[in-house]
Amino acid sequence: MPACTPTRHDRASRRTRPSPRRPPRLRPRIAGADVYASITVFLIAVPMALGLSLAVGAPLEAGLVAAAVGGIVAGLFGSAPLQVSGPSAGLTVVTAELIQIYGWRTTCAITIGAGLLQILLGTLRVARNALAVSPAIVHGTLAGIGVAIALAQLHIMLGGSPQSSVVANALALPGQLAVIGGAAPLIGALTVAVVLLWPRLPGRAGRTARRIPAALASVVIATAVAAVAAPGLARVDLPSWRSHAFPELPHGPVLALATAVFTVMLVAGLESLLAAVAVDRLAADRAGEPVKPPSPAIGSATAAPPQRSHLDRELRGQGVANTLSGLLGGLPVAGGVVRGSANVRAGATGRASSVLHGIWVLLAAALLVTVFEWIPLAALAALVMVVGVQMVSFAHIRNVHRHREFPVYAATVAGVIGFGALTGVALGVAVAVVVSLRRLGRTKMTVSEQDGRHVVTARGQLTFLSVPRLTRALGQVPPGADAIVELDGSFMDHAAYEAIQTWRGARIAQGGSVAFTGRSGDSIALAGRSDGGVDLPGRPGDVADTPTAAAAHSCCRPWTPWRNHHCHDRPTEPTHGTNTTSTSTSSLTEAVISTPGSAQDTARPKSAHRLRSGLTSFQRNTAPLVRDELARLASEGQSPSQLFITCADSRLVTSMITASGPGDLFTVRNVGNLVPPPHALPTDSPPTGTPPSDAPATPTTPATSGDDSVAAAIEYAVEVLRVESITVCGHSGCGAMQALLRGEPETGPDTPRTPLWRWLRHGLPSLERMASRRHPWARISGRLPADEVEQLCLTNVVQQLEHLRAHEAVARRLAEGTLQLHGMYFHVGEAQAYLLTEGAGSGTGHDEVFERVGTEEPEPAAARPAACTAAHPATCTTG
Repeated sequence: MPACTPTRHDRASRRTRPSPRRPPRLRPRIAGADVYASITVFLIAVPMALGLSLAVGAPLEAGLVAAAVGGIVAGLFGSAPLQVSGPSAGLTVVTAELIQIYGWRTTCAITIGAGLLQILLGTLRVARNALAVSPAIVHGTLAGIGVAIALAQLHIMLGGSPQSSVVANALALPGQLAVIGGAAPLIGALTVAVVLLWPRLPGRAGRTARRIPAALASVVIATAVAAVAAPGLARVDLPSWRSHAFPELPHGPVLALATAVFTVMLVAGLESLLAAVAVDRLAADRAGEPVKPPSPAIGSATAAPPQRSHLDRELRGQGVANTLSGLLGGLPVAGGVVRGSANVRAGATGRASSVLHGIWVLLAAALLVTVFEWIPLAALAALVMVVGVQMVSFAHIRNVHRHREFPVYAATVAGVIGFGALTGVALGVAVAVVVSLRRLGRTKMTVSEQDGRHVVTARGQLTFLSVPRLTRALGQVPPGADAIVELDGSFMDHAAYEAIQTWRGARIAQGGSVAFTGRSGDSIALAGRSDGGVDLPGRPGDVADTPTAAAAHSCCRPWTPWRNHHCHDRPTEPTHGTNTTSTSTSSLTEAVISTPGSAQDTARPKSAHRLRSGLTSFQRNTAPLVRDELARLASEGQSPSQLFITCADSRLVTSMITASGPGDLFTVRNVGNLVPPPHALPTDSPPTGTPPSDAPATPTTPATSGDDSVAAAIEYAVEVLRVESITVCGHSGCGAMQALLRGEPETGPDTPRTPLWRWLRHGLPSLERMASRRHPWARISGRLPADEVEQLCLTNVVQQLEHLRAHEAVARRLAEGTLQLHGMYFHVGEAQAYLLTEGAGSGTGHDEVFERVGTEEPEPAAARPAACTAAHPATCTTG
């Protein structure tokens, strides 16, 4: 019998095998956190929808239609489950202009066309290409639209009427201010004040009140005040739904209508895709952390796992929502960062929150018409004006300026303000192209003579645009002379390569010598590429004798490998059809950040293999370079000069941000960079300060120790190692500080605290310090912190310095004047360090200010101010 022929037993066994399991029925499961998040977003979306309808001159119910359709339809058909769509602030100027030119019903038809075009582009899979637009253009577009919104709504808030253009609104503003009067400006000013101050309410009552969105609180308070003080003020007038306007066939020039459709599609699509990426990032930052239940009745949930939205599907979902919104007489729809971020922070776990938010909007539009008609128009105008002002983000301006793209940003803003959104985008793209070409061709050429050799230095990228200057510089070298060509760049195209090789051949024929070096003087070889370009070593000191060596060194550089720290993650065996020797760092990075189950995951080694491969990479590349230094440290013993207390966060690389090497830092890392006071409560004691019934009577027994590991490290560093300074370093986005702000999860009376919360109790004094009125709010580089998380991160550094001074060994060394204390804050996203300034946290009454550390060298110790003494050790922050 052939081996492959099944026997009777085999057939029987096949019959008895269980049939493939049918997929379970899709039963909608709505988590309690999604219900709470949907209510939170609903309370933000309703006043915003009414305000945006008022801003563009559309029927007020059109905003409610867009909010409902965006929440339900985009939530169901889109790919970003935590993004919440609705009427877009970024489309305000465009929609207002379309209504003035074509009327409301034709504008609805344009919205339908824009939605259909979005569906087409999503089907053609071009959504990912939209992210190729420079962020400076996107931020500039939103900033220009924000300026236009703010100016128009300011006229309504002051009791007037907006003009037809941004320039006209700006020119008419002085006249409007001259005739200001009535109750409308006061109600608008009250709304603005509540919106700005509501998130900063102090104390426990403030934390409770901040659960209510600032937008809702401002409108409710302004409505209540207007009902009592100004009953005759103009209010919302919602017409009957029976008279609701639906679209009609568009009338007008075909080219103009096509341009309008394209403009709405472009602005709405870009805003939605960028918002989806931003919300994905927020969800990824929240992933893995416990989400506190908003109330005992809601229940608890865990954060949604990080996932990347399918942008083409998201664009199709936005297109379906826009098509339906236009058919129902609603405003254009787009995803919004404001609604999405509120949804994430409220604890949403899936798309159910967005869909439920749309359902609540529908119910409110049907049942709360009388309530809406109490809202003053000035309050809605003020609310939308604040939204417009916030669209001009100073953080975006600083980021754009740091990347030297401010001309692109400024040109886009000016174009949007002066000529409209589409013209502004086109102008920004044109300026971006000019700036890129200028950078590409901006190469500094110098010729000098050193030790009888002529040195030609080329700093920048060598492309065909720089070939004329390159040949002029090379031509200055006398015939027959020895020459050195120093290349300080990362790319050379074929034209520059040919020019250099031709010149080199001529020099050698004339009897001269030519050497190519990097910036540090080490020799390099010009390794050609298949596309005609040349990759130059990107770091000083890289040596490439052959094209293979050049390719290897362009990826992995031993001893300074942090920038390419995933080089050892490449697969050990080549996959089918893949040449692993040409795998680039970018592809490896994509493999690291790819979502589970993607094809790129095959390039990721397992966790066990990653440890071994990393150690192998160290032994092969780094160990030979550091073996002598580590041998010296092993024989002499450690003598670090600093004790560095920082958070256990994996993004905080202490040796990198302090430019330190082996033996320099004695580092203590823990969750939240906390320093327990020396006589803290035992870890199992209640938080009220009451000792447990079975505690010994003597308060100095070991049972009263807060955390011996940190205290032991402090004592060892101060008494044995005799460190000269101690630094407490906090960082941005600290998960421990976020957990403290959310509060301890509610548990039963018999449920013991988790180890995490037994440790985090040492951060409660920082939380109390931030809420206390006896202490000034910490500031960072001349500004207030961006949010309460950053505020608590800064305050925690100051509070932990106070805990540090309470340790006996530290207090004794401070009194002797042989120890200094430093406070430090590191912003991870900006790669920027901040130091606590003189007098901060020392009890002298000075403000707690963290100043930005620049690129200049610090002044010597002899030049320090007289305040840096043993009497005020916390003032010694330099050195």
